[in-house]
Amino acid sequence: MKIKWLSAGILSLMFFFLSGCRLIGDIFKAGVWTGILLVAAIIGLIVFLIGKMGKKG
Repeated sequence: MKIKWLSAGILSLMFFFLSGCRLIGDIFKAGVWTGILLVAAIIGLIVFLIGKMGKKG
């Protein structure tokens, strides 16, 4: 009987921690896409500003 309780406890802990890992993975995926979009926007802004400065001269 003790083995069944131990197995059930280990199984419950695995479900708890594995779902947490999936959640953290999803958060990092969202962070990566946000970072990529932010870098692209900054590069676009730099190109825009350089283009504006080139037209003045």
